[in-house]
Amino acid sequence: MQKVKYFFGYLLALSLLMAMSNKPTEKVNWISFEQLQQMYDSAPRPIIVDLYTDWCGWCKVMDKNTYGNTKVAAFINEHYYAVKYNAESKEKVVFNGKAYSYNPEYKTNGLAIYLSSGQLEYPNTIFLSGLNATPAPLSGYMKPQEFEAPVKYFSKAVNQNMTFVVFNQQLKKEW
Repeated sequence: MQKVKYFFGYLLALSLLMAMSNKPTEKVNWISFEQLQQMYDSAPRPIIVDLYTDWCGWCKVMDKNTYGNTKVAAFINEHYYAVKYNAESKEKVVFNGKAYSYNPEYKTNGLAIYLSSGQLEYPNTIFLSGLNATPAPLSGYMKPQEFEAPVKYFSKAVNQNMTFVVFNQQLKKEW
């Protein structure tokens, strides 16, 4: 009987430890361009677009390691509208009142060409301070530590006429 008590006590302790170690992780709240327009009209804020393709291996790594990072996700959710967009989408999409469709010559949607300024490299993170702002593409895989400065810069300092170099020198890195 004593062994049964110890066994159930051990199971209870193990269950409690497992429950405490499985902290819920925050994820980026990705929205569509249609949702973006509606949300932006009621409460403007900066926009971040994750431009990816299905075949891009580094896009998947960035999804897991960077956008999957709890601190990155929490910051993006608090300061940005986040849109995840497949650059090779063949569906027509409307952004800021203009319709974009698939461009067979580039095998890419016209919106991806516009947002990336023709830099069709993936992953490609696009920063917009507003719907009418000129897109600021940042292509390539970035670890959370590398991503911290640009994501914080475009959410705060870009509208304060501070250069990225000055901002980066003053930034106290947390990730």
